[in-house]
Amino acid sequence: MATMVVDDPLSLRCVFSDGSRAEFGLAGLPNPRLARDLAVGLVELIHPHGSADSAGTVDAYAGALRAMVRALAEQGFAGGASELRRGQLAQFWMAGPIRLEALTRALVEGFARSGGNLGDGVLELAAGRHFNLQPNRRALPPYPEVEWERLITACREVVNESYAAHRRAMAALPQGRHPAEFGWTWENFCWLLARLGPVATPVFARAIGVTHGVFHNRRPPAFYDALRAVFPHLDVVIAYRLLFGIYSGIVPDGIADLGVDDIDWAGDSTVLLSYVKRRTAAESLNLPRPAVRLLEQWLTHSSLLRGLVAPVDRDRLWLGLSYVGKPFLIREIDRVGIQRWVHRHGLLGTDGQPLKIHRARIRTTHHAMRDKKTWTGNARATIDPNHTPAVEGDHYLSATTATQRHAVETVIEDAQHDLLRRAHPPTVIAEEDAAALVDGYPQLIAAMNIDDDTIRDLVGGARDVFTAACADQLSGMHGPVGKPCPARPWVCLLCPLAVFAPRHAVNLLRLKAFFSRQWQQMPAAHFMAVFGPYAARIDQILGRFAPAELAAAASKVGDTDAEIPLRPEELTA
Repeated sequence: MATMVVDDPLSLRCVFSDGSRAEFGLAGLPNPRLARDLAVGLVELIHPHGSADSAGTVDAYAGALRAMVRALAEQGFAGGASELRRGQLAQFWMAGPIRLEALTRALVEGFARSGGNLGDGVLELAAGRHFNLQPNRRALPPYPEVEWERLITACREVVNESYAAHRRAMAALPQGRHPAEFGWTWENFCWLLARLGPVATPVFARAIGVTHGVFHNRRPPAFYDALRAVFPHLDVVIAYRLLFGIYSGIVPDGIADLGVDDIDWAGDSTVLLSYVKRRTAAESLNLPRPAVRLLEQWLTHSSLLRGLVAPVDRDRLWLGLSYVGKPFLIREIDRVGIQRWVHRHGLLGTDGQPLKIHRARIRTTHHAMRDKKTWTGNARATIDPNHTPAVEGDHYLSATTATQRHAVETVIEDAQHDLLRRAHPPTVIAEEDAAALVDGYPQLIAAMNIDDDTIRDLVGGARDVFTAACADQLSGMHGPVGKPCPARPWVCLLCPLAVFAPRHAVNLLRLKAFFSRQWQQMPAAHFMAVFGPYAARIDQILGRFAPAELAAAASKVGDTDAEIPLRPEELTA
């Protein structure tokens, strides 16, 4: 049964993607015609037509529908959606509040998508700029590195200690015996719990042949230690889920609703995890290696409990007990439970107060802290494909640490200097004498701050490198000051310290032939990224030489790698 509008009485019946159903009554409103038209529009917003895929979301739309019908009825409106006018809707929406305007605009747009007719300009008004603009929400900043490390450390300690205790309990099972006959030891309690499963304390007491009162009065610590070791409880599940969010960066509601069937193992160390954001369609993520290892550990940690619960609960990934000594499974972990976890483990922020855990902020920090070496492919696929680039930039890319901002600014400055170097015309000496250099390039002389001795060395060849003469090789931009410049031969083509003379034409042509050989063996995109700027620059330089000089130099070019000082990895043969 698909989502549909029921006329008698007027209501909306929904079926969501997880199989759950809900019905929302719309009868008794003062304008049934408008209520039905807006209900038809609401159908277009619900799965599978739209992104609304939970009872809570649809209930919010239904409440906005009722408020709109009542408000317009008070103004004397008794028609359907097709009779609504721009001024009437503008008055209603300007009265706000923000949430009511946003929801009812969507209802009007949904009615139009369903094939309903609207008055002139009504759809444009509904789809246009809101009157009640949502206040600017500051993007959640990443956790400071100190707080981030404290959170990771706290989660790891809980996870590691609980898993170590669980492994000891599993190893002790073969040595365990029935506590009623062989004593109330930790090993015997583990043995019996592994057979009974998660039962209430009175049931466990009867299993060992005593009354609940006797067992409760003695309160054997070994029993509660065994119970915590054999089955994962709320404290442990919270730590696992927080740590999984830290490692994977998946949205909080996606983590909460994961099932075992959502895990697609592609080999021994690769996992493709499918998850659902409540307002969107299914998404997937190839998990980082730390998240895969944590997931493997959790499945092992919870495997015993998974085999002892009812079949309907076995597919839930985050399976655990809510209380020690009670057989209640965890149904939901809310913010209150997480903050209690913070207090129990003494997790403090930089202000000395208990750290406030915001799971969406964990996701932001994950992306802010991720090393650039692992940032491959399209980042939108792992941030949020439902966001516009502007929202992603505001919420993720702009939320950086001071160290990351400095690194980004350094990259920008280097890129700007590189663009300036490329825009600077190449320095080519048309005739080899110092007077021509000074007369022809006064701006160059001033910019390079060179004296007469340096000019004579440049012209005479005393400062030659492979493709040019260098104004100051000890002040190169590609190595430490005071040390010879370590740049590769083609880097000189874009260096403002390089001066090209006719005597360099042979090596320049040899370098151009090297570019041609690289072009033939490299993908075009790769070549342009590595050699593109230099290949374009060399044509500018050679274009300033006389054709006769180039023709004479070309006869000395053999088109082999041996003519150029290359490293082994740069050879073309």
